Amino acid sequence: MQNDRWLLPEGIEEVLPPRAEQMETTLRRLLDLLKGWGYELVMPPFIEYLESLLTGTGNDLDLQTFKLTDQLTGRLMGVRSDMTPQVARIDAHCLKRDLPTRLCYMGTVLRTLPPTHGGNRSPMQVGAELYGHAGVESDLEVLRLMVRTLHTAGIEHVYLDIGHVGIFRGLAHQANLDSETEARLFDALQRKAKPEIATLLAERDLPKGLHTMLERLADLHGDRSVLEKAASILAEADEPVHQALDNLRQIAEVAVALPGTSVHFDLAELRGYHYHTGVVFAAFVPGQGQAIAQGGRYDEIGKVFGQARPATGFSTDLKTVLSLSTAKSPEVRGIFAPCDGDAALVEAIDALREAGERVIQALPGQQGGAVEMGCDRELVLQSGGWQTVAVHK
Repeated sequence: MQNDRWLLPEGIEEVLPPRAEQMETTLRRLLDLLKGWGYELVMPPFIEYLESLLTGTGNDLDLQTFKLTDQLTGRLMGVRSDMTPQVARIDAHCLKRDLPTRLCYMGTVLRTLPPTHGGNRSPMQVGAELYGHAGVESDLEVLRLMVRTLHTAGIEHVYLDIGHVGIFRGLAHQANLDSETEARLFDALQRKAKPEIATLLAERDLPKGLHTMLERLADLHGDRSVLEKAASILAEADEPVHQALDNLRQIAEVAVALPGTSVHFDLAELRGYHYHTGVVFAAFVPGQGQAIAQGGRYDEIGKVFGQARPATGFSTDLKTVLSLSTAKSPEVRGIFAPCDGDAALVEAIDALREAGERVIQALPGQQGGAVEMGCDRELVLQSGGWQTVAVHK
């Protein structure tokens, strides 16, 4: 029988050298970036009670969450598939601040299903959340930080897709749509299925103006000019829709000027509709059908944890980002030391390591020298002491 104990589950991967070093180096740079913007690092647990993980934003994650029974309590637990609900719990229940709070996180999440066929089920999620401020300024900060994060990780140019769930939600409320019709229309809008949208609306006895506004949503996508076109088409909409459009105009002022970006607006983009409450945005790169980063506003997520707070944030999968990055892997460097118990050699090796050098000492009888061990220098005894000299390949 074939020994297949080395096999990993589909969609689960291990990270090997030198990619692991590239990932670790990038994580350090991103931590410094987030710290520089005032975001404090938190480390949520990998597993916790299911009702906490599937609260607020987590409701859409039910099918993505691995579930198991806690042997101590008999309660259902879940392995995190998204860290956003956990960070919201930390803000609302653990920190309980009244001031704006900026939190960031990095860690592996586990999902039952891959985003695409053959995709990764164990992303390295990196993200940032800003709690306690409801204005457009915090949305813009998070959007700018998402773009800067991708640039820092080696993505030179990103395509931003920006929408606002308040537009469709406001129109659906104005039309007094029942939950089933709203869900069907939502699904059709995501697919830009115009004949299906027309059929669904024809089944409802809607005023002509409302019918037209809902039907035209699928056409309202393009560059910044589409926002003015939308203002005209949605002129008869209630005030919440106009507030959402004004919010998008303010965001557009900054977004279109972000370096290394191209911006597209889509008023039928309802990503995260069941938990987002305002602007939604995602970043794409050519040749990649799925978003490489996404975020938006999701106010009052902490209500169930005891403190309702405005919230906005973003997250990305570092594994995916690095697979698309133009950044070069770190150059392998190091110093090879001979197998020798000389006290002066040990002292020289310790001093080099203290100085931040990578030093590999040979083991008795090993095969391979400095080049084979990935070193560009070696320690040799000359002029009465141990000296570092270059290795000629």
